[in-house]
Amino acid sequence: MSSRHLARSIALQSLYEWDFQEEKKIDYKTIVERNIKEQEKKVKGAEFVYSLVGGVISNIEELNKIISAAAPEWPLEKITAIDRNVLRMGLYELIYGDEKEVPPKVAINEAIELAKSFGGSSSGRFVNGVLGTVYKEIEDNKE
Repeated sequence: MSSRHLARSIALQSLYEWDFQEEKKIDYKTIVERNIKEQEKKVKGAEFVYSLVGGVISNIEELNKIISAAAPEWPLEKITAIDRNVLRMGLYELIYGDEKEVPPKVAINEAIELAKSFGGSSSGRFVNGVLGTVYKEIEDNKE
């Protein structure tokens, strides 16, 4: 497993845990730190994990609006916590990430792989559909 993929897995686990808190009283950094320490291998790029989780949380309202617009037949609260957080991470990398560091197709592929690994049997297709729709819209707006 590549170090970036492992970092994204830890970020997803951290967001999943954070998402389940009713009042979001535990700082996400505490969750990320514990999840990084729990890994057997030393995680390279811990800064990437903190940046990704922090970026998603900082932009969560906008990311949720985009998910709701791209998948109107799926209310946000009906999307599984894993799929919802995979989408948030993928969208964050697509919209706010540096294309030179993480090309859009890599961000989408990574999100699909996380969905397949941690989600249900149709999670990969669902994530692919939503992120593909958003990516197409981004590309269309560039032209």
